[in-house]
Amino acid sequence: MTTTSAEQAAAQIEAAHKAYEQSRDETPQTRAAWLEALAGGLEQHADELVGIAARETHLAEGRLRFELQRSVFQLRLFGDEVFRGENLDATIDHADPEWGMGPRPDIRRINVPLGVVGVFGASNFPFAFSVMGGDSASALAAGCAVVHKIHDGHIELGLRTGEIAAEALAAAGAPTGLFSTVSGRAAAEALVDHPLVTAIGFTGSTAGGRALFDRASRRPVPIPFYGELGSINPVFVTEEAWNRRSEEILAGYAGSFTMGMGQFCTKPGLLFAPAGSSEEIAQVLGRELAGKPMAPLLSPRLREGFDEALAGVRNAEGVDVLIDGDGAEAPSPTVLLTTSDAVREQPGLLEQEMFGPATLIIQYKPGTDLAELATLLQGQLTATVQAEPDEDLAALLTVLRERSGRVLWNAWPTGVTVTYAQQHGGPYPATTAPNTTSVGTAAIRRFMRPVAYDSFPSAQLPRALQDGNPWAIGRRVDGRWEHPAEGGN
Repeated sequence: MTTTSAEQAAAQIEAAHKAYEQSRDETPQTRAAWLEALAGGLEQHADELVGIAARETHLAEGRLRFELQRSVFQLRLFGDEVFRGENLDATIDHADPEWGMGPRPDIRRINVPLGVVGVFGASNFPFAFSVMGGDSASALAAGCAVVHKIHDGHIELGLRTGEIAAEALAAAGAPTGLFSTVSGRAAAEALVDHPLVTAIGFTGSTAGGRALFDRASRRPVPIPFYGELGSINPVFVTEEAWNRRSEEILAGYAGSFTMGMGQFCTKPGLLFAPAGSSEEIAQVLGRELAGKPMAPLLSPRLREGFDEALAGVRNAEGVDVLIDGDGAEAPSPTVLLTTSDAVREQPGLLEQEMFGPATLIIQYKPGTDLAELATLLQGQLTATVQAEPDEDLAALLTVLRERSGRVLWNAWPTGVTVTYAQQHGGPYPATTAPNTTSVGTAAIRRFMRPVAYDSFPSAQLPRALQDGNPWAIGRRVDGRWEHPAEGGN
């Protein structure tokens, strides 16, 4: 396996910083063109990249092609956002002698890029959360330079994707070093420690992410660490919904927790359902799971972690095996069963992520306060409610809002679309920065910070804030949003 030494990583970080300095004031149009070049490069080499990914990850070609197209779409969506200047949040308050707090000076604010960003790729999404995935794309859209640490689970794919990205940027006129890749532990540590690195984007395990987060916090100058760590994504089924459509709910659940062999960060790992016949549940789930395609997990290390986590939950007091997986190289799904009384006594059962094709059903007694039960949960990326429209669930929804970044109604959390309103984050341990998202256009702003200019002459201001609006972007002027098409400044 190709690895990068600490010295080599330092040289790449320094080159990235130089590229950042050369490009930080580029126009939105130029930056959008770079993102388009990256999208085009991925499209042009799609067959080659999908072939490499299939060899390294055991994932199906259809899944990989969709994931690659998602990355291409994301780059273009971010390009549109950058072209319009939405990420800059340009805000102008003209001088106002009649302002309610007394005379107001001319003050203008804009978001500026942070600098060099270190990105750690994920194992379970070789395109969407990897070399040219969400963190890399959003940091480049913000105006930063990126040094990406390739995940060991698909090193060949990472290296080739990095080459394609660098070639596409060079052909589009971007400075050398704006994007590069590294691999290995020494390079990973250098990314977190180097004084020219200004932020980290991470997707991975809770243990690994927390270790890097702590390391970033111990730096002489701590830096933001945007880590997505772990989530079990509970589903709460009300008694009324269960009575009306339990089979439909179980069918959806079976499809969701086995999607991608249960290796999605949004996999529903917990189902809270009314107490009833476990035989009937097993019959329905058995029928639904029988036709699901099985494949080996992404890596031996991930499989080892799955087996260990599954054994820990399976062997806990009060947990029964409803459907027993076969433990094969391509393991069939395991469904475990327990009660709400058991998880009250052992809340750790609600904290153990089984990253693979396994899940835990928690049966509760009639009349149980689901809101109180939900307070046992840690922070999550998602929480789902399967309910009927006329039910009063205000208390439950309030608790779930406090503990998750995305709350779903009669839907399933697997499948995270890239759009403007998406929120892919949540309270710890789901993420280390619950006020941010790693998916959607809002992800760009993680890698920017605001700067205000007070009492400057127009000619001395950044172009995005000058009176003539030379970049033709949308801006908030004296409290009202103005867009060039509407007349603006």
